[in-house]
Amino acid sequence: MHSDDNIRKAINRWLDDVVVGLNFCPFAKKEIVSQRVRTALVKMTGTKDVLHALLEEIYLLDNDPQIATSLLVLCEGFDYFDDYLDVLSIAEQLLEQSGYRGVYQLASFHPDYVFADCDEDDAANYTNRAPYPILHVLRERQLSDVLDRYLEPERIPETNIKKARELGAQHLQTLLRACFDD
Repeated sequence: MHSDDNIRKAINRWLDDVVVGLNFCPFAKKEIVSQRVRTALVKMTGTKDVLHALLEEIYLLDNDPQIATSLLVLCEGFDYFDDYLDVLSIAEQLLEQSGYRGVYQLASFHPDYVFADCDEDDAANYTNRAPYPILHVLRERQLSDVLDRYLEPERIPETNIKKARELGAQHLQTLLRACFDD
């Protein structure tokens, strides 16, 4: 188990070197520089605990418009990608059942992320790989506003996949490993 400081350092390095550095999210830099991205560490390992933490994070977002987006980092218990997908699916159902459909949405990141239509070693998977499992809580209104001003936002995923494949899995794996260097 890593210390909270080390976990935060790894996440911040991933944001700087991968998300912003490779421009996988063309909207992230502004929010990171403005310090409007919250990183919440979830130390509990049970699905119910994660769902409770998610609801607490949503309530915080509901009451603090200065937070643009939140990264719920699952520090323990979701190392296996299938376990993570299970909690992600339940979390999305919880958003729906709690009346947050159209208000928030979840983006997903995991160290072993694999798209359904990709091989495990496809570099494209690195567009959604992170040092730790993460439930990224996005404000839909803010996302819509940004996408409305962005030329061809539907091309972002394919542009990211193309870039990832050009860089190669080995290079991207090195970037992810470097997140844990001091």
